[in-house]
Amino acid sequence: MEEHNHIPLLKVNDSIRDMQSAKLARLRSSRDHAKVDQCLQILNDKSVSGENIMPAVLEAVENKCTLGEIADTLREVFGEYKQR
Repeated sequence: MEEHNHIPLLKVNDSIRDMQSAKLARLRSSRDHAKVDQCLQILNDKSVSGENIMPAVLEAVENKCTLGEIADTLREVFGEYKQR
């Protein structure tokens, strides 16, 4: 007998999505964009060189880089995990 894997789909309430989008927009408008770019570039450089990236990640967070921006920077260097 064939086994079927079912993944439940989650629906995000539109009001929650709107609230989170507004919070993200406020965060982005309140930060130093040049510093954000600098932090993400340093994170990229440390990742490429094989150095310890944790100090760069902490600096990025302290300067209001989003988790998405940090993850995108790391994906650019290391790629995305693919299960085999």
